[in-house]
Amino acid sequence: MTRKFIMLLAVLMLVLSIAACGNQSATTTDETDSAASEETMTDEGSEAESDSTDEAMTDEAMTDEEPMTDTIVMSFVPSGDSQEIVASGDEIAKLLSDATGMTIEANVATSYAAVVEAMCAGQAQVGWLNTFSYILAHERDCADIALATIRFGEPFYTGQIIANVDSGITSLEDITAETKVCWVDELSTSGYIIPEIAMKAAGIDTEALDAQFLGSHDNVANGVYNGDCEVGATFVDARGNIEDEHPDVMEKVIVIETSPEIPNDTVSFASSLPEETRATLTKALLDMAGTEEGAAALAAVYEIDGLVEKDDSFYDAFRTQLDAAGVNVEDFQEE
Repeated sequence: MTRKFIMLLAVLMLVLSIAACGNQSATTTDETDSAASEETMTDEGSEAESDSTDEAMTDEAMTDEEPMTDTIVMSFVPSGDSQEIVASGDEIAKLLSDATGMTIEANVATSYAAVVEAMCAGQAQVGWLNTFSYILAHERDCADIALATIRFGEPFYTGQIIANVDSGITSLEDITAETKVCWVDELSTSGYIIPEIAMKAAGIDTEALDAQFLGSHDNVANGVYNGDCEVGATFVDARGNIEDEHPDVMEKVIVIETSPEIPNDTVSFASSLPEETRATLTKALLDMAGTEEGAAALAAVYEIDGLVEKDDSFYDAFRTQLDAAGVNVEDFQEE
């Protein structure tokens, strides 16, 4: 009996021991879960507090946001003497930088289309766009006009079709498929778009012409003077730009056609440029035009006499003319 009792007691103690261990394990697990829960709540509280702090800091930063300080790139079309445009463009950039405190850089693009593409790609914030390039850039939601240029007191200009006097060509009717024609650029308003419309209206198959693009109005005037081209198209009067080099240009290169009025070229802003920055630059440009240094730089870059504020509606009448002539702006967009 004693031995059985002892064995029974041993088994009982073992059972109690296991039960005790089970309770202790459960207690430990509960405590661990509780601690984990508290830790999670603490972490969530910390994250919430951190988020709240971050939001507060962000709100404060937004409230105290400083004006745009990144470099402003001004891009110029290569419509004339590129070296002259580079030099005067740099001078304009310097004057604007001094006036605004912004970092402003100037460049001359390789083509008219290159300025449009730079503005669409965010690589240029200010474009000195010719008329048709502006219409194309605005159509693509890449640019908005700020200022139009003034020459001879007017925000309009005219184009001309010129001929080498030795070619015997004195009117559009004399132009044939064999005629050597020089254009400025595919996006040049007076150096391609308008004169091509005039030639088509005169019954000329412009696709059949022996034509080439020379890149600038000066180059076209030179090309016609030298006889490389029999006919060319420029603004009125690009011949004067090469008169120092060729004093007899007015006799050797004659005007056979002039265009109706065309709205002048623009100073346009990229659509992404903040309004505050636009306002600052617009004021600085207008102020600059009223100074001796600024006036000299504007005259040197594109023979500009002044600047005037305009909105997009200024070009609506010209758009109507293009539509009437069957010119679809979308046909000139790069794919």
